[in-house]
Amino acid sequence: MEGRFSTRWRFSRIMAMIQIIIGMFVIFISVASLHRFYNVSNLLHFSSIGACHKFDAITEGILHEGGYAPFDLKALSERIDEVLSQLSELQEKLESTAIKLSKNAKKGKDKKVSTVGENITLVEFQRFLEDEVIRPLYDAHISLRLTRIPRPEDAVLGAHSGALTEDPLVNYFTVEETRKYITAKINRDDVQNVYGLNKTYNTIGHTCVLMKEELEKYMNYDVGSYCGDDWDLGQKLMLGGCDPLPRRRCLARASKLYQRPLPINESLWTIPDDGNVRWGKYKCRDFKCLSYRNLKRGYNKCVGCFDMEKEKLKWVSNGSLVDFMIKDVLNVKPGEIRIGLDVSVTTGTFAARMREFNVTIVSTALNLGAPFSDTIALRGLIPLYTTMSQRLPFFDNTMDLIHTNNFMDGWIELQLMDFILFDWDRVLRPGGLLWVDRFSCARKDLDDYMYMFLQFRYKKHKWVVSFKSKTEVYLSALLEKPPRSL
Repeated sequence: MEGRFSTRWRFSRIMAMIQIIIGMFVIFISVASLHRFYNVSNLLHFSSIGACHKFDAITEGILHEGGYAPFDLKALSERIDEVLSQLSELQEKLESTAIKLSKNAKKGKDKKVSTVGENITLVEFQRFLEDEVIRPLYDAHISLRLTRIPRPEDAVLGAHSGALTEDPLVNYFTVEETRKYITAKINRDDVQNVYGLNKTYNTIGHTCVLMKEELEKYMNYDVGSYCGDDWDLGQKLMLGGCDPLPRRRCLARASKLYQRPLPINESLWTIPDDGNVRWGKYKCRDFKCLSYRNLKRGYNKCVGCFDMEKEKLKWVSNGSLVDFMIKDVLNVKPGEIRIGLDVSVTTGTFAARMREFNVTIVSTALNLGAPFSDTIALRGLIPLYTTMSQRLPFFDNTMDLIHTNNFMDGWIELQLMDFILFDWDRVLRPGGLLWVDRFSCARKDLDDYMYMFLQFRYKKHKWVVSFKSKTEVYLSALLEKPPRSL
């Protein structure tokens, strides 16, 4: 009996000490944060007029000219409040646990309750400390360490050197991994890197600010462990303009049933093994379900793309006037078409056909309701997982061919289309071909879209307009980029 009483007494003392330490930590952080805020405000309000003017010049002028907003005190205040809230919740949790244990100790007659209060093992106590005490304290500690408050003297110096005293957005995001990612990485020993710079900024899309909740969910993981099965969340962020996405330091998941891919002579025209795809985020659970005959297939673009017998007929058999044959297109520039880009919703059939003509094609693909990108790779082709929001990752004047099908239709806003077409023009080499394949739009909008293509003054090799319905038309064209040499 005395041993049990002694065990309870020691445990209660430990819990009491932890509460005292947490309470002191909360008080310390509160005082420290207020002290730092008042120092800044005192400097702003009561320093000399000259210093104020210098500080205002930085916050209102230089940072704006450099493309960055001034220091965000509101974001910083919210950050401190969040940390204090975490510490307060931790203290309440510890107090609640201590009260429960104390009540359990008094009910010694109830064996079920006393078992919980008296016979807690060291392993259970260690787990409790790690999960309920150490981890929250660590998170709060890191959050405060990463909070950036620019010193006014640094700001005044920065006014003369043009240096930015705060990393952009560093106090806006709260998840540790996001903040680590966007913070500038200074080279070791301040040596310049291969690009001639002494620090590197990782990039994220500007719309990530508007999708803060989704991004922080995406970046909330254990470093070195497996990523969540959340590729769909990443794609949602990309489509929403949070593109490029931050890199992550977790391990991407693969299908548990993954099989060795087929040899290239078999894979081009064979549906991949179902086990090679993670189906958890799709309506379908196998490739058979993706058939165009299934009305509940979960996607509506490129219907029939997963039916290989139908796919084999594309670009090699005669269809309507708007359907150009690959051999006819390649004969326009014999021997000159070697590499190209297919900007379409596709499973890689165009790239597979061009491969048979010794032409290498990179296919853009997002998984819009079906595993388009997975299928392209499993067929032995190259998928480029990108959105229309992103600048093409190719240098100027490098592509022999750009092909587009089932991608830009009459829904696209003209200015967005203009930016996309100018980017295509940038990567297409002089004498390269732009193949517009079955672009569809309303008849009333045809003139506007025709101008978008004709403004570049490409040479017309083929130009066909055909009716799709009473109110819609198809446009197919094969255009050659002029030299434009200066």
